[in-house]
Amino acid sequence: MGTPNDPGTEIQEVIGNLMTDPSTEQVASEMMVLQSIYGDDSIQPWKSPANGKPVNGDSATIRYVLSLNLLAHEDISIRVLVSIPCSYPASSPPQLQLLSRYIGAFGVDSSLFGSVLRTFISTSAVQWSPGTVCVFDGLQNVLERCENWYQERLHKDKTDEVVRADALPMDPPLGESEEGPVPVEAPGNTVLPEGIQIIAVEPIVDRKSVFVGRACRISHPSQVPPILDHLMSDRQIARAAHPIIHAWRCKVGNVLHQDNDDDGENAAGNRLAHLLSILEIDGVLVVVTRWFGGVHLGPDRFKHINHAARNALEAAGFLDQSEDSGKGGKALQKGRKR
Repeated sequence: MGTPNDPGTEIQEVIGNLMTDPSTEQVASEMMVLQSIYGDDSIQPWKSPANGKPVNGDSATIRYVLSLNLLAHEDISIRVLVSIPCSYPASSPPQLQLLSRYIGAFGVDSSLFGSVLRTFISTSAVQWSPGTVCVFDGLQNVLERCENWYQERLHKDKTDEVVRADALPMDPPLGESEEGPVPVEAPGNTVLPEGIQIIAVEPIVDRKSVFVGRACRISHPSQVPPILDHLMSDRQIARAAHPIIHAWRCKVGNVLHQDNDDDGENAAGNRLAHLLSILEIDGVLVVVTRWFGGVHLGPDRFKHINHAARNALEAAGFLDQSEDSGKGGKALQKGRKR
């Protein structure tokens, strides 16, 4: 049996009082249904922050709080304040408010707070019809949105770890100046051919897979192997599922030399070679590194490989060169030298 200050006892008293009034009987019945779904301890009276006393109906609004576990992360919980106006459910919907300031380790932002408040007034949330009880539908919608928000934060956190690991394995820090990317020195165990600067662009991330494009100018085919060796000396690159998918084109005299390699990603190298061909770019090596995130991307992986390569070509100035000759496209994003 609960004690007088026990939340379970307090909410039963609230429900009992509401059941005695025909105008609030539906609200009380709905609260009992929520108890049966989420558990007896999940629902508590709303207590005033000022004095800690229950606030269970000031003639205008009935308020109670539910503690709910996320759908796919049962160890993560949220607290939702339910406010029931006196005209509910006949002519007004309830209002839901997220009380949790953190979901797991992540601080809740204003957009999530706002979306929860708009649960019954936004066309993209829960559709409410006059005369229909709907708190359960609203809570499920809030749980789904909080779950998606939390999953996005987890995914971004893991992606940032991959990107940080890629940026800081063995090399000095990368920097930017007003004139653009700042070159970094090669690792001590490999030597780049003189004058070679490799431009790397920001990663493309999709379903935990990460794609990084790099490009550099070359003047002779003999420069390609040491450049690839240099990249493979980076432990983070070497540990990728496909470290050096690449293609290159270079003229020696009047003879055009070219080659490509899939590095285990079937047909990817040939696609990069086709990209260089249609852009008519010479004196270039383009490399794409892919870290596999555990989810198969299907044809999307080739789209990302192509985009990563094109971004690197643009950052290295090759598309500007082709634009000058009428063959290029517009710039995509700035890169960094490494």
